[in-house]
Amino acid sequence: MARNAEKAMTALARFRQAQLEEGKVRERRPFLASECNELPKAEKWRRQIISEISKKVAQIQNAGLGEFKIRDLNDEINKLLREKGHWEVRIKELGGPDYGKVGPKMLDHEGKEVPGNRGYKYFGAAKDLPGVRELFEKEPAPPPRKARAELMKEIDAEYYGYRDEDDGMLVPLEQEYEKQAIAEAVEKWKAEKEARLAGGEGGGVGEEEEEEEHIYAVQAEEHSDEETRDQMEGEEGVQSFIAHVPVPSQKEIEEALVRRKKMELLQKYASESLMAQSEEAKALLGL
Repeated sequence: MARNAEKAMTALARFRQAQLEEGKVRERRPFLASECNELPKAEKWRRQIISEISKKVAQIQNAGLGEFKIRDLNDEINKLLREKGHWEVRIKELGGPDYGKVGPKMLDHEGKEVPGNRGYKYFGAAKDLPGVRELFEKEPAPPPRKARAELMKEIDAEYYGYRDEDDGMLVPLEQEYEKQAIAEAVEKWKAEKEARLAGGEGGGVGEEEEEEEHIYAVQAEEHSDEETRDQMEGEEGVQSFIAHVPVPSQKEIEEALVRRKKMELLQKYASESLMAQSEEAKALLGL
């Protein structure tokens, strides 16, 4: 048995179709919605567009059509959707219902818009086309920023550099660099000294000796015989220092501490009358 499409192409079928359409003029949909001034016809063209969109949406679900065919179908569907919107606006202008608010959105929901490209939608297999699939992939969300309190929890002694020497690598490097710096400083000082000695004559040598004199040595002054004798009793070769203020002996310090402790105890435990009697007794005894 032949298929329905083959039956429709037979001469008898075409003749029968011509008889049915005899005397009828097939009306075409206006190119612009504004050219239609009758509400029933506007409703009719809107239904026709919806029927065409439904057929094409069903066709585009087949991924085996090929990339170019799928792209063409997707463009035609978007074009019909825009045309449907024009007819819905015209129907509202002619006093009909507002399909933008109360009409079904099933065909619109079939498609998916690319973020940042509002208006153009991809249907069916068009969503998986090369170059389109990447547009729908969501970018990973940026890591949340840490609050100041959370950052402060991670701060320890290592953050301030107190543990830099724990690894055992920094200290040897510092010691090596320190020795190198000292050696360079000594070499520089020796070179400058030799240059000064070579350039100076007589007075220059005396100035050099004066410059290198020990700065902590105490200049000789007129002292008593006792101080001179104490100074001479020091070991030979040991630098001695002279006190220029009276220094109390250990016994005097102990007596002063005892007197201070007695006064504190009297002030703490003795009454004023008892302290007055004690002062009178000391005065009588001549103490």
